[in-house]
Amino acid sequence: MEKIRVIIADDHTVVREGTRALLEKEADMEVVGEAADGEEAVSLIERLKPDVAILDIAMPKLSGIEVTRQVKPRVPSTAILVLSAYANDRYVFALLEAGAAGYLLKEVHGREIVDAVRAVHGGESVLSPAIARMVIKRAMDTRTRDKDTSSEIDLSDREKEVLKLAARGLSNKDIADKLYISIRTVQGHINSIFHKLGVGSRTEAIFQGVKRGWISFDDMPDDAK
Repeated sequence: MEKIRVIIADDHTVVREGTRALLEKEADMEVVGEAADGEEAVSLIERLKPDVAILDIAMPKLSGIEVTRQVKPRVPSTAILVLSAYANDRYVFALLEAGAAGYLLKEVHGREIVDAVRAVHGGESVLSPAIARMVIKRAMDTRTRDKDTSSEIDLSDREKEVLKLAARGLSNKDIADKLYISIRTVQGHINSIFHKLGVGSRTEAIFQGVKRGWISFDDMPDDAK
């Protein structure tokens, strides 16, 4: 089995050690490096090119936001998963704009971190419910201010259906099972959605879907309302 290669960047040794111990219990994961500050994180990601980098926001020398901004253009194959104590909308949107694939609060259970690593490695977005609420609220607020959200961009009925299910937090496999189509077909729809909307992540696509009125509040998971 090819393992998911992970690096952990956090200035607290106990957090790094705890996260490493958690991940290395999994047969399909391998922690290949640890960083105690942002500059070290950039260096490790560029040198090791891990599948997933778990970053804290508040680190010495470079923040998790700046690390993400620097490494995503250079190592786009590395998925960035942020594990932070802060649910600040300024941090959240700066990280999502920089290309982070997931944002979890440190209060989550260990199993959620393990599942999140697998999810972002598989090209999916991961958000804590509190962060999802923040993204939805921002999209709703933007929609009420911006009257020109329909534009010439449109999705097919099937693409909108896939996007709604993605907004509920379903994985590609779950969407495939729900719609009785193959996982490859789901991925094709996701890629088409990304291309039409000019986005690079599910989170951005869902944001646009809410903003354009394709996704309603009722389409969101209960724990994000």
